[in-house]
Amino acid sequence: MSCQRHVQDLALRARVCQLCVTTGRPDAWVLELGKGTPGLPAQMALRSALTDPDWRVRWGALRAQAKVRGLIEPRVLADWVAEAPARDEGLVCLTAARAAAEAGRSTASFLKDAGAKGGTAAARVWARRDAIREALELEVYAEEATLRGEALVHLATFLGRSPARVLLEAMSRRPESGDEAAASALLRVAEKQGSSVGRMLVLEAKPPDQLLINRLFAVYSRDLEKLQKGLTSLDSAERRATVQSLRSYGPLAQRELERALGDTEAVVRQVAARGLAESEGLTLMEAASRRVRMDEASLASRRVWLEVAAADKACEPFLLEVANDPRLPADVRGEAVAGLSECDGAGKRRFQVLSPFLKDSQALVRAGAVRALALPRSPEGDAAVTAALGDSAPEVVAAALGVVGQQRQTVQGETAVALLGSPHPAVREAAARALERIGRAQHVKPLAQTLQEDSVASVRVAAAEALGSLGGPFAASALSQALAGDPDSHVQHVARRGLERLGFRPP
Repeated sequence: MSCQRHVQDLALRARVCQLCVTTGRPDAWVLELGKGTPGLPAQMALRSALTDPDWRVRWGALRAQAKVRGLIEPRVLADWVAEAPARDEGLVCLTAARAAAEAGRSTASFLKDAGAKGGTAAARVWARRDAIREALELEVYAEEATLRGEALVHLATFLGRSPARVLLEAMSRRPESGDEAAASALLRVAEKQGSSVGRMLVLEAKPPDQLLINRLFAVYSRDLEKLQKGLTSLDSAERRATVQSLRSYGPLAQRELERALGDTEAVVRQVAARGLAESEGLTLMEAASRRVRMDEASLASRRVWLEVAAADKACEPFLLEVANDPRLPADVRGEAVAGLSECDGAGKRRFQVLSPFLKDSQALVRAGAVRALALPRSPEGDAAVTAALGDSAPEVVAAALGVVGQQRQTVQGETAVALLGSPHPAVREAAARALERIGRAQHVKPLAQTLQEDSVASVRVAAAEALGSLGGPFAASALSQALAGDPDSHVQHVARRGLERLGFRPP
């Protein structure tokens, strides 16, 4: 441990050396010495730390000295570099290059306002650029994986080039046996910068680089094969973590990210969509706009992209653009309108936005507008839902019943019962599902009749679920009859589950 090597005073060692463990930072003990007025043992430790093999400890010692002396850090660094003897030049200049790069700046920029010696120090560091490059390249290939990405970023910042370009140049001077280390260095940079290795390489690639890029692709292909298993995990958290890892590969993982768009969990789909957008160099809204308008895109695919866009609270402009586009199919426009309920907006203003769509000539668009009335609830919205219950299109009526159930509008109970007799199965099913939430004891009998007589299995399933929720002896009797005599196994299963919920133990 560097602290024990440089701190000789036992009392001081006991006080500061533990910080390396508690903070997880190798320079924590040095920075602690810069607090207050250090005594002679602390001063000796700070001077000794300037020779440490870890650049972070050396830089930490300089930062501590700057704090003690009341100077800016670049000033102390410039003085140290300018005054260092020739024998220490390599270590000193490397420290300066890394300290500046850690701040995201070139050495010249970092030392620009460092006083009279700033220019001299910057020139001295740049004169050692080949040695600094070699030292940092060596660390890019270090056995300790955590050091590689940091070294690559520092080298790229120091040279004023992209990390991908710097890595390709380093690879050209090294055998293929080191490719895994090189690939992991770029991957760590991508993860830290919120980018992807695929995107970084695509932007930097030139014809002479093809062989080197193929070597990197070979490593990343093996990584992707290992990640495939995580996409099929039963644990949604593991699938999400896998997709998050895939984002760092960008275009190289397009197939896997496209596959994740079909995941059963919305959060996994959202992470995958963001990864695809990033891999194309687009914002999420730009990618969604492109995917929604692709001629060959299925409704399911478009629905996913609209759903992902709606997860952004500033989604209204995009969804309105899609909803108002007459070139798009009505079902797509309707999904866009429905997604508006997820965007920011107060109830009265939301209703004003939705009003034109409630009168649209396309039933699916009107249905989407009705679905969007669910949140936030408003008096204007309640009136519109009531009107939609009498719409001529079954899609609109079913959507209105969905809102009735979601908002638990018990005043619409009798209307829902009446709609159990609709000629449209989708409406009858929606009515039964609404009654599951707003039904009362007097609604059990019509639901039981629906369970016994409706010709559509999905409607009978909805009725059975509603009866299982409402309960009572009449509901139990109807569920028992369905369990014994319904021709559909799913209806039987739901009936059994409903009876168990009511406290019965059916055979």
